[in-house]
Amino acid sequence: MEAPLLDRSSGGDYLAAKGLKAWWKVFCMESLKLWRIGGPIALQIVCQYGTTSVTTVFVGHLGDIELSAFSIALSVVCTFSFGFMLGMGSALETLCGQAFGAGQVHMLGIYMQRSIIILLATCILVSPLYIFATPILKFLGQQEEIANPAGVYTLMVLPQLFSLAIAFPTQKFLQAQSKVAVLAWIAIFALISQFLLCWLFVYVFGWGTTGAALAFDLTGWGSAIAQFVYVIGWCKDGWKGFTWAAFQEIWAFVRLSFASAIMLCLEIWYMMSIIILTGHLDNAVTAVGSLSICMNVDGWETMVFIGVNAAISVRVSNELGMGHPRAARYSVYVTLIQSLVIGILCMILVLATRNYFSIIFTDSEDMRRAVAHLSWLLGITMLLNSIQPVISGMQMISFEYNVIFWKMQNKAVIHDVYMFALQGLWGGMIAGVALQTLLLLLVLYKTNWNKEVEQTTERMRKWGGQQIETDDRLANMP
Repeated sequence: MEAPLLDRSSGGDYLAAKGLKAWWKVFCMESLKLWRIGGPIALQIVCQYGTTSVTTVFVGHLGDIELSAFSIALSVVCTFSFGFMLGMGSALETLCGQAFGAGQVHMLGIYMQRSIIILLATCILVSPLYIFATPILKFLGQQEEIANPAGVYTLMVLPQLFSLAIAFPTQKFLQAQSKVAVLAWIAIFALISQFLLCWLFVYVFGWGTTGAALAFDLTGWGSAIAQFVYVIGWCKDGWKGFTWAAFQEIWAFVRLSFASAIMLCLEIWYMMSIIILTGHLDNAVTAVGSLSICMNVDGWETMVFIGVNAAISVRVSNELGMGHPRAARYSVYVTLIQSLVIGILCMILVLATRNYFSIIFTDSEDMRRAVAHLSWLLGITMLLNSIQPVISGMQMISFEYNVIFWKMQNKAVIHDVYMFALQGLWGGMIAGVALQTLLLLLVLYKTNWNKEVEQTTERMRKWGGQQIETDDRLANMP
């Protein structure tokens, strides 16, 4: 980092960038920092997504009913709980990043334990969705021949839900310290293990869908245990052993976790609800099939940007914890520019291959034509998905606006699903997301980053177990 870019009097914060040359230097420096963290995280999440895909592929060769039922179990019930658990764990991402930036590394282990306690309790609260999946799916309009086996498969993968209570907090613990390479390696090993276990249980032992579900559970717990063992064995600075301090200020932690959960998982739940509503259309088979193909393609891009989300959250939290408001602001702007470019490239790729990419998923000409008709909506969705994760990393900024627009979109969807069929259904969602994104960009532009530093300092003083000299921190601000 070159000296002219930094204000040494403020502990290493950026000076105001003036001119294209200064902006280019900031852009290059922040890009390196972003992808050093975000690259391995994105790889890890893509591998996790691939684990689910591998399971579905193996089940798909067992029969159409098995494929439909298992897909419903994973894409509806498990996606519902996964979104909520991921959101609850994302609060830890912000707090650990701020504590690490503030030099309170000893607090990371306490935060992680606090999050594990909360997520375990959340698993218990979510468990009835797995236990009573069959009647819930029937109530949502699924056919009995699919709802009955789907309920059985959902119950089989219940152990995997509880593994998330260990996996997510340990991930955020390591991400806050930029120890992301080990997460990528564990995820790669998990993906390979899932493939081998599915082959062994489904084909060699002949256990069918039961074997696929067992492999899914074992892989989930294997990854969670590996991450936890690495934390307690190789992260001595952040991990000081089990402590009763994890139960202190737990309700305030719950409130922040819940706000983060609602903000992050609304989009996940929303897409799930669209798939369910699409099943009520006249040509439901083609509608659900074509939408599922598009959502699968969109899902791979989404996994990458979830990694970007985690990286920018860590970057901003670290800089706020160190009292660097301008560095936090610049890191967000640089990430927004890069994400927008990636989104544009993905949109162009989808539109250019709109008549061909569905061959990977289906041999049906009708299904391919339906996917081609939806490709322009898919392209716009991928573009919007490239921007939102960056803003979504700022949990408290976007929480209220996500809730407001989610309500507006649901009203539009209920109308569109009956009036304009699938394209109108998806188009209504895009209109709401676009308006939401524009408003969040405005809110982000108006954000007072000095005030964010003050709030971070106060949060560290409240939950950090020690006093921080706020006046000294604020005195170093530009």
